[in-house]
Order: sequence, then structure tokens, then C-alpha cells
Amino acid sequence: MKSIGLGIAAAFFFAVTFVLNRSLSLTGASWMWSASLRYLFMIPLLMLIVAQKAGLGPLFTEMRSQKAKWLLWSVVGFGLFYAPLTFASEFGPGWLVAGTWQITIVSGTLLVPFFYETVMAANGPRRIRRRMPLTGLAFSLVILAGIAVMQIQHAQDLEVGNVLVGILPIVLASFAYPLGNRKMMELCGGRLDAFQRVLGMTLASLPFWLLLSVYALYTKGLPSGGQVGQSIIIAISSGVVATGLFFKATDRVKDDMAKLAAVEATQSVEVVFAVIGEVTLLGLSFPSLLSWIGLLLVIGGMVLHSLVGHGVRRSPRIRSKMEIEQH
Repeated sequence: MKSIGLGIAAAFFFAVTFVLNRSLSLTGASWMWSASLRYLFMIPLLMLIVAQKAGLGPLFTEMRSQKAKWLLWSVVGFGLFYAPLTFASEFGPGWLVAGTWQITIVSGTLLVPFFYETVMAANGPRRIRRRMPLTGLAFSLVILAGIAVMQIQHAQDLEVGNVLVGILPIVLASFAYPLGNRKMMELCGGRLDAFQRVLGMTLASLPFWLLLSVYALYTKGLPSGGQVGQSIIIAISSGVVATGLFFKATDRVKDDMAKLAAVEATQSVEVVFAVIGEVTLLGLSFPSLLSWIGLLLVIGGMVLHSLVGHGVRRSPRIRSKMEIEQH
């Protein structure tokens, strides 16, 4: 259960992103600067953390060995995750973005068949395609149903066009984040800790953020002092603390896709933290009774997902010739 606790703690610090990004959008700040500044500010912070553990050398050695894959999966896992998520904050409140982001619970489960596990067979080790945890998917849908109930009353006040424009980038982000994270875990093979991996992915995705910031400078000008300050808070809270906690949690269960899906499901609590943050800081009205019913569904689905994930054990046998790929 420790991994679940780390996941919930990460959700709290991730929620800061949704609240502050919405706060910035309400002031007319550029979403491109909000996205790129977070990762630019993360670099010196993470460099200090990793350097204190003498981890820079092993990290750079690892990155040099497979440059193209580091670039690809870092841009997918960070660039195609955070840029669309920040863009979506232009079209809805933080709680709506956080709520829609929970699609990643289902997205992460749907990605399971695209990964393989090595098992022992009569003819030696084989790689078989992982099976989708259908029970976990069912509980993921319970979580999403709860989020939908929470947001019914609020969504009625929004224009349909804004809802659609806000949803599609989040759907992209919901697949990009778990895909990039899992591919990087496979690539690193346990040789790097969570902070080394976060720093490595931040450095590898730097070309993406530099291009985005140059375009922002050309079209929007320099960011304001307030945007820079809030971006530093986001970089520390979400980029360093939350990402480090979440990667540490996923590292602990990386060899069990059901448990991994359960850890990813803890991010549903971001909705709760985002609502509390916007009520407190941005003056939104407190959730209605209907929203509280949805909240209970979210928490209940998350708990069930967690329990099922920790109860699942993988079978070492090979189930079908169609699932086998020569190692």
C-alpha cells in the first residue's frame, strides 16, 4: 500500500498545476510560457538533487547510450503530456481539466497490451504480450463515472465548443504520459532512480520546450513577473515533488501492470484537491450534493482498483501462440 500512498501524495502536488494554470489563464498569461517555464525551471532544481546523490554521471552515461529513444519518449511523456494539458486550461476551470485528465486511468489500462513480459517456457525464455486487466478497467470506469457525476452541474454552464476544445488535448495527454513513463521505465531497466529519470526526461525534452518558448516569445512577448513566480511554484510542487513521488511509486510496481494501473488510478484524487484549491484560492462555489456523490464514487473506485491491483498475480504460463514473440 506504500505505492498507493505515494501516488496520493503526488496527486496533491500535481493539483497545484491545475489551480495555478487556471489562475494564470484568467490573467491572460500565455499557456506556452506556462508550459515551457515549468520544465526550464525544473532543470536546475533536479540537477542539485541528482548531483547530491552523485547520480549525474550514471544518468549521462545512460542517456548517451540510447539518445534517440531518450529524445522520443521524453518528448512523448513530458512534451505531449504537459503542453496539451496547459493549453486545455484556457477553456475550462482547473477542476474540469483535472477531472477530464482522469481519462488517463483508462488510457493507461488500454496501453497494457502494447507491452510485453518475459516468461519461462519449455523452449526457454519468451516474451508474451501482456493481457489487459479487465477488472481494473471496470473499476477505472467507475472512477470516471464518479467524475462525470461530479461535473454535471458545472458542465452545464460551459459552452459546448469550449468543452470539446478542452477535452481533445487532454485525451492526447492522457495517453502520452503513461506511454512515455512506461517506455522510459523499460529503457532504464531499474538502473536509474526516480529523480535521475525525471531529470533525464526533462533534459531530453528540452528541444521541445525551447522551441515552444521561442514561439511564445515571438507571438506573445516576454512572460510577466507573476507568471514567472507561479511557474517556479509549479516547477517545485508538480515538476519536482509530485513527479518524483509518482515515478517512485510506479518504479516500485513496474513489473506488475495491474498494480501499476492501480498506482496510476490514485491520480483521480487530483480532482478533489483541485476543487478544494479553486474554492479556497479562486473563489469558486463549494461542490453540490451531487458533486459529493460523484466524489464518493471516485474514491470508492480508486480503493477497489487498488485492492484488485494488489491482489492480482501474474501467471508464468504461455496462454496462446498468438501472444508469443521470440525474445
